[in-house]
Amino acid sequence: MKNARILLVEDDLTFATMLQTFLGKKGFSVDRTGDVAHAMKMMQGGNGFDLVLSDLRLPGRDGLELLRWMRDNGFDIPFIVMTNYAEVQNAVLAMKSGASDYISKPVQPDILLQKIGDAIASAPASVPVCSKPVQPSRPGLQYMEGTSDAASRLYDHVSLVAPTMMSVLILGASGTGKEHVARLIHERSKRAARPFVAIDCGSVSREVSASEFFGYVKGAFTGAVEDKKGAFVEADGGTLFLDEVGNLGYEVQVQLLRAIQEHRVRPVGTTKETDVDIRLVCATNENLAEAVVRGDFREDLYHRISEFTIYMPELKDRGKDLFLFADYFLKQANAELERDILGFDAKAAEMMARHTWPGNLRELKNVVRRAALLAGGRYICPEDLRQSIRPVEPEIRPLHSESTEIEQIKAALRATGGNKTRTAQLLGIDRKTLYNKLARFGMDI
Repeated sequence: MKNARILLVEDDLTFATMLQTFLGKKGFSVDRTGDVAHAMKMMQGGNGFDLVLSDLRLPGRDGLELLRWMRDNGFDIPFIVMTNYAEVQNAVLAMKSGASDYISKPVQPDILLQKIGDAIASAPASVPVCSKPVQPSRPGLQYMEGTSDAASRLYDHVSLVAPTMMSVLILGASGTGKEHVARLIHERSKRAARPFVAIDCGSVSREVSASEFFGYVKGAFTGAVEDKKGAFVEADGGTLFLDEVGNLGYEVQVQLLRAIQEHRVRPVGTTKETDVDIRLVCATNENLAEAVVRGDFREDLYHRISEFTIYMPELKDRGKDLFLFADYFLKQANAELERDILGFDAKAAEMMARHTWPGNLRELKNVVRRAALLAGGRYICPEDLRQSIRPVEPEIRPLHSESTEIEQIKAALRATGGNKTRTAQLLGIDRKTLYNKLARFGMDI
């Protein structure tokens, strides 16, 4: 940490001089400026700064704009915001935009040194430029992994399970990118050179399920004018992705379970069976543990498809990733709409940071695309967002009887093999709440 080079951006000359002197005595090399534009030039000059320590309120352009500029231009070094107690909310906004930490004025020296040390120690040795695209599995498809803690945990799990043969269940709200993760699992598996076949189970009815999954032969029914391969045969040797698997009817679940267990399928209209070798990845926004309790989803099928479970974080829980995705979607919108929008102004960024994004990445993409079309200047402003971002009514959850709640907890515990963390996640509560419920209901902890 000693000899690290710090860029101090502070317009209060007296305070800046005092801080520069203090940090210099602690072994740091400190360059100082009171202007955002000058700070940008200093960073472009190849000075090799290890950390930026910036006031939030600066003349002309604020510290948040400097932070956004840094992230847009690949300067992914630690950034600590200084602000007074009355502006802590703005500091939280800066954290969501990618700041490493914040400290309130008047600055306490020991706390500042601790925060600087932690920020520099946690910085990567070699820093990527904001995002990590991977080789697309079809033309035009790319992934944005993000850099938040939630994203790191998610992709650590992807890297862990992808090379295995385990079936994977991806749980998450609509719009969180479940199919992207399913494709990434395939791309990083030993089956990457073989097909990836996706089926939307929400659109598969009982009447056509057998032909969709297993195919049919010519003449099997009216309209069957030629043989057709089903999804299992098309995915042979590769990965079969069943999206919204929680929407499958009970009879379809029985057919699916048999095919998974026996590794063979029989096309409609023939008695001949075909061997298949597929890796199964499923996704749903349903609580399958509750569906098992209600009798809407077979417990044996649930265990077959969930040898490993991945939980998708919602956009509101991904912190600084919000603006990485926003910039990514803006570049796409610029190309598609033939615009040249440079980014989001500070007020628009604040408006986006305050929004809860119930539609997750899908909502963000639509909002950015619309705003890029409406924008009259080089930057998206609040007026461009106002019609798309609206206040969201709080979700009202139905009340359940105590006996129903106990059964739900028992089912979740069975589904996770007694793992308390995964049980809490399945039930949509935290571990402390789960333990309180187990104690209240007299269940064995």
